[in-house]
Amino acid sequence: MGMATSPPSPAPGDSYSHHDVRFMDLVRRRLGERRYSPRTCEAYIQWIRRYIRFHGCRHPKELDEGAVSGYLSALAVELGVSPATQNQALAALLFLYKDVVRRPLRRIEGVVPARSPSRVPVVLSEGEVRSILGELSHPAQLCVTLMYGAGLRIAECVSLRVKDVDFDRSEIVVRGGKGDKDRRTPLPKVCRRALARQLSLARAIHERDAAAGVRVTGLSAALLRKYRGADQELRWGYVFPSTRTFEDRAHVRRRHHLHETAVQRAVRSAAARLGMAKRVTCHSFRHSFATHLLESGTDIRTVQALLGHTDLRTTMLYTHVLNRGGLGVKSPADRL
Repeated sequence: MGMATSPPSPAPGDSYSHHDVRFMDLVRRRLGERRYSPRTCEAYIQWIRRYIRFHGCRHPKELDEGAVSGYLSALAVELGVSPATQNQALAALLFLYKDVVRRPLRRIEGVVPARSPSRVPVVLSEGEVRSILGELSHPAQLCVTLMYGAGLRIAECVSLRVKDVDFDRSEIVVRGGKGDKDRRTPLPKVCRRALARQLSLARAIHERDAAAGVRVTGLSAALLRKYRGADQELRWGYVFPSTRTFEDRAHVRRRHHLHETAVQRAVRSAAARLGMAKRVTCHSFRHSFATHLLESGTDIRTVQALLGHTDLRTTMLYTHVLNRGGLGVKSPADRL
């Protein structure tokens, strides 16, 4: 296959849409060369497409720093996006011009990385966690138990593979977590039986898929070259397989994992039925995992390793929400 080349600039008055497919293929190639995670690749592609459409489908080569500044300003002023969202859009455009257009952006006047405000995480009490679990059904209930009991992110939970659940060592191995880091975390005893049943279900689905030629998703081309047929092996299958299959670009029938939104919707509905005033999300269970460990006396360095945080200051955030009041002090009003 020949090397991808940058598409020519459109003729005056021509629309960029004629070159859209070729250009986005080049963007995907550059993202793959730099080994960005699939989630980052998808986010960058979406931001680049929105940027091009915002400027009337003109080719990025025709757009300068002023166009970038105008787009970022529109995101903040007209759409009111969060600082984190604006920063992600800026990162995507910096990548676009540096690695795809090959013309790194100079200083963009009036635009600096947006500063995210400091927020304390939403932490649930043990009683609240128990109540939500009681409102959920399988498989959302098992996913929430794993997120709370092992500190998993929602994406790490639903994409868990069969080979990374170790009952003998009572641990879960998280592969390619945030920042492409691996880590080990405890397998909660309370969910061993439900997890064993789920693995039996995953095995039955795998056997049907093997007979029908359906393969698993999420394995890189390099891994498949090293382990031929890995996408047809049970150990590389998902613990929470999707109920549906799909056909990829190569016309191969595949099965993905349970979608994150299925669990997110179930958690929101459960919290609403219970009348909880807190804004409960799937990430709240990871926050609660860290906070409850610290409350029970677990060393903060251990919690840092279990969460996969690179910087201890990230983990220190949970010391602000321990059950001893704000910053762990006693209110003077209680002495009146």
